[in-house]
This record gives sequence, C-alpha cells and structure tokens, in this order.
Amino acid sequence: MKIVVGDRNLLPHRELFESGLPSGAVVSWHRKFDESAIVADLADADVYVGGRFTPAMAAAAPKLRLLHVAGAGTDNVAFDALSPDTVVANTFHHEDSIAEYIVSSALMLRRGFLGHDRALRGDVWATSVYDDAIPQSRSMHGARIGFVGFGHIGGRSWSLLRAFGAEGCAVTGRGNLDADAEGLEWAGDNTSLLRLMTESDVVVVSAPLNDHTRGMIGGLELEALGPDGVLINVGRGPLVQERPLYDALASHRIAAAAIDVWYSYPDAGGHGAPSALPFRDLPNVLMTPHSSGVTDHTFVGRVRDITENIRRLDTGQTVLRTCG
Repeated sequence: MKIVVGDRNLLPHRELFESGLPSGAVVSWHRKFDESAIVADLADADVYVGGRFTPAMAAAAPKLRLLHVAGAGTDNVAFDALSPDTVVANTFHHEDSIAEYIVSSALMLRRGFLGHDRALRGDVWATSVYDDAIPQSRSMHGARIGFVGFGHIGGRSWSLLRAFGAEGCAVTGRGNLDADAEGLEWAGDNTSLLRLMTESDVVVVSAPLNDHTRGMIGGLELEALGPDGVLINVGRGPLVQERPLYDALASHRIAAAAIDVWYSYPDAGGHGAPSALPFRDLPNVLMTPHSSGVTDHTFVGRVRDITENIRRLDTGQTVLRTCG
C-alpha cells in the first residue's frame, strides 16, 4: 500500500503516523503543497492524506481508494473529479483547542486586555483605577454567549464558558437543538439570528459555510450586537460580511472581534493579506492565521483517526467518518 501525505501539519507526528500503518505500507511525505510534485507521485497511490485535492490530482490517481482529509473541512476537495471507487473521509479533534481559543479570546476582548496592553506599552495605565472616564471591565459572569452553529466546537466551548457563570443561546441550521439538554436559555433556527445578536454580549460563529449561511451576518446583525458586543469567528470568513464587519469595528458599533478565519488566504509560503481591508490597523481586533485548532493535541488525535481508517481500508472494514 502506498500512502501520499500532502499535509505538513502531520510532519511533527511522522513517527506516530508510520507506527500506526499496516505492515508493508510505504509513505511518501511532501513538506508543502506543490501540486505538480504531488501529481507526479499519485500514479500508484492507494491513499492520499491532505486537505486539498484538485481535478489534476484526481486524474493522476487511478488507483486511489481513500482520500483522507487531515481535518474537518472538505471544501477544497474536487468531489466531481473523483472516481466513484474513492472513499473520502475526514477527522475532527480540533474542538478542544478551538474552545480554548474561544474562551481566551472572549475573556481578552470582553475585559479589554488588548487595549490595556497597548496603552501600557506607552506608559499609560488605562484602567478605571486611574481614569474615571474608563468603565470597569466586564466579567464573563452573567454574560450572554450566543452561538451561531452548535456542533463539536460550540458544545465544547459552552461546557467551558458555563464554568464562568455565563448564560447561553444558539441558532443552528436545522433548529433542532435541545436547549434544556444543553443548558442553554433558548435555541432556534437561523431565522432567530437577529434575536440572538440583540440579546448576546459575545457571539461565537462556528456554523458551516454553504449557500444558506454565506454572508448571514451583515450590517443589520452587527448593529444589533451593539457597541459592547464581541464577535468571535472560528467558522469561515465569509459567514460574516467583510465590509460591514470592518466598518462596525472601525466605527466602534461593536466593541471588538477575534477573527481566525479570513477572506483571502496566503501562498504556499504563508504570505498574503487576509483581507483587502485594513483590519490590521484596527486596535480592537485580535487577528490569528486560522490557527485556533492547530495544536499538538489536535493533530495527535487526527493521526490516530487517519491511521485507523487506513488499517480499516487494508483489512476490508468500513472506513469511518466518510463524507461527500
């Protein structure tokens, strides 16, 4: 069995990966996504592991039996180009790490720590202790957390945020979330989004991106969140309309945002602006490079899932977490 790995996030766990494979498996590692190099390597591949799979790669891989994404998202897989004999599977394990990001961002932005840090670098102690014009910062106790999407990420984040004494509500595409079972004040479908934005102090966006959710949060919704509200987007950038988000932050119509998912992505070397708009100039934005789930904990779990599925393929068992 030949396995081609095109996801560099797995490289730190190469020993663990190879130790979990069937006897006799051969692995070809690629340190970066170079389509032409990977295409040249796929002719005799049984398995490809990576987040991006193009039509050219599909055409070059006539023997491919398993395409395993090394994460949850399959939006960069050219499903239409795949042979019907190729199984596509994904994996998760990012919810713990992303939940840590959400909790830390919510605390940092709601308490105003970004502003405190920047002011103190200029020898200004920007706190109500020294300046009557500065209000006392807001605790998470009693804060209303609104979840736009409530899957693995929302559920894990809520389990942590509840410990601070926060309250919660959620909207989901299907609208079938049991609010009582989850310890939420209420839950509804996406038609209740404006209510959620109005009632929430912190909004966590982790919904999937599709034709129904693209641009679901725009100027009206951000206006409803209000000047004390915090937005945290760990889903996909285009769930929130780019220009209205920038304008709401620049004019302080919302208090702050943590943005981990963007509107433009970099080249293979990691260089490129995340937006055509100058979010970098705004003092009330925490900008991170789609890294909220990128921890050793996440990828150790993913390696174990991927190698388990490769062993299942080798022994004729059903591959888990298939999609497509």
